[in-house]
Amino acid sequence: MEFLPSEFAPLLMPVLSQMSDPAEWLDPDDVPRPVVTFGTVGFDMKSIDKKAAALLRDRKEMGFHQHRKAELMLAMQGVLTCEVDGGLWIVPPQSAIWVPGGVVHKFIASGTLECYVAFIEPWIASAQPTTSCALTATPLLRELLIRSASLPSMYESGGIESHLVTLLLDEIAIAPLGNLHLPMPTDTRLRRMVDMMKNNPADRSTMGTWARRVGMSERTLARALNNQTGMSFGNWRQQLHLMLAVQWLGSGALVQQVADDLGYESASSFVSMFRKKLGAPPARYMAERA
Repeated sequence: MEFLPSEFAPLLMPVLSQMSDPAEWLDPDDVPRPVVTFGTVGFDMKSIDKKAAALLRDRKEMGFHQHRKAELMLAMQGVLTCEVDGGLWIVPPQSAIWVPGGVVHKFIASGTLECYVAFIEPWIASAQPTTSCALTATPLLRELLIRSASLPSMYESGGIESHLVTLLLDEIAIAPLGNLHLPMPTDTRLRRMVDMMKNNPADRSTMGTWARRVGMSERTLARALNNQTGMSFGNWRQQLHLMLAVQWLGSGALVQQVADDLGYESASSFVSMFRKKLGAPPARYMAERA
């Protein structure tokens, strides 16, 4: 199985082999080690050809794919959006997402990306989360991921490298859960509504108006959305706005611009919502993760 389409190969590579021949990069599923970590340390566009540089600037989406091994992706810089398990996850800087082995998922990067990805054998990942989830990376977890990315893919079994990997697994197991998750409905009419909301999040139409647009009664829409996501219409839309806000802020958008694009009457009302949901105003929340 090909690890990445060729145009995405520069996105994930051993940190100490950034200038190596792409033919030498390995599919992590084929590496006979319990954990193998890849990463990037900011891109020097001079180190890759012009075609690859253009692809990195213009196309930062990795389509739906899966790995035999479980996957932990840490965003150090930039914001990752991951669609998996019928849900949408936002991974802001200094946060991570866990995807069990065999689960189909899709990543989109916003802003300048710096990330580290650990691939973990299913038999050794049994003590880790059994479902996809966002994780708040502890300082030790971040350092262990960065350090493990510098190891040779075929590091010595039973040596100091193996002890580092064991500590990494322990840190993953105790990492606090994140809260930037949006359950996605499965009903085709609701998914059409979701797509329209994502394309025009400033549209503040009522639930009744949205129900008519997708050919449902207001009561049927409310019941279906709650059954499939566990959330009311108002709470679901607010969570969508929150996740879009984090994604745009991570790409460098200003607070006023985000508030306008989400249809808030003022920046202060947007800041109030953001602080209530994430415990800090937007500027401080992003600064703490810079």
